[in-house]
Amino acid sequence: MPEALGIFGGTFDPVHFGHLRLAEEARQRLGLAAIRWIPAGDPRHRPAPQVTARHRLDMVKRAVAGNPAFEVDSAEVEADAPSYTVPTLERLRRELGGERPLLLLLGADAFAGLPTWHRWRELFGLAHIAVSHRPGYPIEAAALPAELADRYRAAHVADAADLAGRPGGGIVTFAMTQLAISATAIREQLQQGGSPRYLLPDAVIDYIAAHQLYRLP
Repeated sequence: MPEALGIFGGTFDPVHFGHLRLAEEARQRLGLAAIRWIPAGDPRHRPAPQVTARHRLDMVKRAVAGNPAFEVDSAEVEADAPSYTVPTLERLRRELGGERPLLLLLGADAFAGLPTWHRWRELFGLAHIAVSHRPGYPIEAAALPAELADRYRAAHVADAADLAGRPGGGIVTFAMTQLAISATAIREQLQQGGSPRYLLPDAVIDYIAAHQLYRLP
């Protein structure tokens, strides 16, 4: 899908190699032209991030700087409003037009929790959903909430190329290399004075050190 754009939102508190690997494998396996990273400014669907939105945005910029297929969207950080996915996709549609295929990248756990999201049914009119899962553990419709399971059965395609002719509405899944890296565990390690080396890009580690982030009060 040479024009398809992957949309990767999150708190990125902090961004780590698990995030980077998911984005890179999604780009390759789904044939995406690029991945747009969108750090949430004021996320309301999860606990408040431990560092400011500006710090999280700056860390993402440093993490993706070496990949020309990665771009960073700062609009949610700069907006003085809560961050929700549907309004973000509506903004992107105004910016990019209504025909370009957009693929919202989600992990399997986030996808299973989709019915708890703000205006979640409207997502499918704005983008496709691309769900990553562990190798050997594909998404099972029977394990999803009932309404989401029905949507999955109706919209799932086996090949991402089948999404190329339409801007949204489909669901595709892909197995990704498992990196057992958790932002929560990284924050705890930093608070205890541990080393985050080989969990985060060096540029992010340097930024955290320079700004004394994730330290015990």
